[in-house]
Amino acid sequence: MSSVRTERAPVTQAPAPPGPGSLTPTQRRLGRDWRLAALFLAPTAILVGGLVLAPILWSVVTSTTERHGAESVFVGLGNYRALGGDQQFRTGVVNSFVFTAYAEVFKVVLGLAAALLLHHRRRGRALLTGLLLVPWVVPTVVTAFSWRSLLDPIFGSVNTLLTASGIGPLLATTHLVGSWPAGWLSDASLAMPSVILVNVWKGVPFFTICFLAGLKAIPADQYEAATIDGASSWQRFAHVTLPGLRHVITVTVTLSSIWTFNNFDLIWLLTQGGPGDLTAPYVLVAYSKAILQLQYGAGAAVTLVMLPVIGGLVFFLVRLLRQDGSIKPSRRHRGARAGPDRKVLGWVVAAAVTGLLAWASPQIFWKAAVVLGVIMLIAAAVGRVVTGFQDRGGRRASSAVSSVGSGVALAGLLAFVLGPLYWIAVTAFKSENQVVMRDHDLWPTPWTLDQFGALFTDQPFGRWYLNTMLVSAASTAVAMVCAALGGYALARLRFRGAQGFTVTVLLTYVMPGALLFIPLYQLLIGVRLTDSLWSLVLTYPTFTLPFATWLLAGYFASIPVELEEAALVDGCSRVQAFRRVVLPLAKPGLLAVALFTLTNAWNEFLFAFVFLTKDEYKTLPVGMQSMIAGDVVPQGQLAAASLLVSIPVVVMYAFGQRFLTEGLTAGAVKG
Repeated sequence: MSSVRTERAPVTQAPAPPGPGSLTPTQRRLGRDWRLAALFLAPTAILVGGLVLAPILWSVVTSTTERHGAESVFVGLGNYRALGGDQQFRTGVVNSFVFTAYAEVFKVVLGLAAALLLHHRRRGRALLTGLLLVPWVVPTVVTAFSWRSLLDPIFGSVNTLLTASGIGPLLATTHLVGSWPAGWLSDASLAMPSVILVNVWKGVPFFTICFLAGLKAIPADQYEAATIDGASSWQRFAHVTLPGLRHVITVTVTLSSIWTFNNFDLIWLLTQGGPGDLTAPYVLVAYSKAILQLQYGAGAAVTLVMLPVIGGLVFFLVRLLRQDGSIKPSRRHRGARAGPDRKVLGWVVAAAVTGLLAWASPQIFWKAAVVLGVIMLIAAAVGRVVTGFQDRGGRRASSAVSSVGSGVALAGLLAFVLGPLYWIAVTAFKSENQVVMRDHDLWPTPWTLDQFGALFTDQPFGRWYLNTMLVSAASTAVAMVCAALGGYALARLRFRGAQGFTVTVLLTYVMPGALLFIPLYQLLIGVRLTDSLWSLVLTYPTFTLPFATWLLAGYFASIPVELEEAALVDGCSRVQAFRRVVLPLAKPGLLAVALFTLTNAWNEFLFAFVFLTKDEYKTLPVGMQSMIAGDVVPQGQLAAASLLVSIPVVVMYAFGQRFLTEGLTAGAVKG
């Protein structure tokens, strides 16, 4: 662990820590700073304990009951036994597994390809990285509506462009689609692949940024040594790049798998689980049982049955994060012996997952294999050509081929990333007649603000906007105050249980909202806070506070402790040193946390969708979803709304990108 060197007072002036003899018995038992730690950690402990841990325990109790009229009757394990014969539940579990597995495979492939293209590019890398980050930044509701518009069999541009280019009929000829034109979200064989495609589009930027950071950390001398030894570009990739990215890939895939496996909002907004239950994940099954059918016990049982799967992923993630950089020398020889065993285990797990995918989704399996095969063949062909020129000494030719290949790949990647956002932008400025008649599809003629006027006239859009701003600001303020106090206590103060509290905070961060929305809904009904903005202000810290605390703990740890010691020598108390020295130096970390919590609250859908039903209290994501009435989709108004929802988030990330990068980097390294 590195530390920042700063000019400071002589060592003799720094106060030495109290020796064992100067500590009271309570301090020796609980730690030197236990009183201040208890004060600083109390807000975080109350929120995390009261809104995360207690609801999960209450969910366990609820799962043993069944609602009969207005009363709940104890049924023991009856709800769990009933799931064994519940076809809807089995379908939901399989759908969640299929959705997650295919999405993660394509995110890794495309994210790694994008990171390699950007890593080797000298000019315009910052601009291209910012453009690729946009899909990750825009709200999920915008993602869903833009892709729903593009994939619409009648009004969407995907079928039009694929037909005009001849690719669409070719897809039908090769049986990659059943018929042409394709009903992407309504066809039983295409709905799940289409939902996976949208999730991949949304998640590739996260993988790209993580892999790009990992590539920068690989020492250049390893590549130079491999080149001197005569290694080809493929050999350098296989023996230098992949081993160097192993830890980053594992952590990123594990974290993303937890998010993807528990996804609700994207699938609900795209298909609502249809056609039939072909795209319904287990979270949607739990929502249907608990909220729509008011069988809280059955819904809680659905989420808790999947808890071992989520818990296994979380345990694996925590072990990875804790052992990173902390392998003891005495255990290195054991790690060396365990290397082959781990490789064998990895291949066994990969083979098992592949076999399960082939069994669970044979139609999707061979289509995904064809797409991955084409991507690999293209990459291998370009690599072989470049290597051939290099072997013959043709540096200019190999450089030209490499530049052309990377340029074409980047152009295709940017078209894939920015295409849906371009569609939203131009549709927002079309008249209703242009939208319906498909007139001037890719360029509004003339440009008009009619959709924006209709949005505020026909819908309470202004009220939804104000609600979202109030909830986001209030929940961000709560999370910021609690995270700053808790993060400082975990980074600086000495007390018993600090490591356990840190792990608990991380565990609560990766615990999905799917485990919480049922008991929180019951809690809010009990205190009569449903259909109230307070319900969101109180519950949003459940997913923002843990990560903010963990991140700030890492950032505070990166600030030289000598600065605080100098302030203590000058007569400041520990609280005054925190307020006057640490907080001003932690501005990048605080801004990164504020940006993270604000955008997460701005984009949140599941809690707002479950807790709010009245129009006057809805937030933007839920309000936009309610604009769709059956098969009537006001595409122009939704495009205008999507543009207005996305602009604040994109602007915040554009101006705060430097602070976000600095804050996340320091927090991730130290945390």
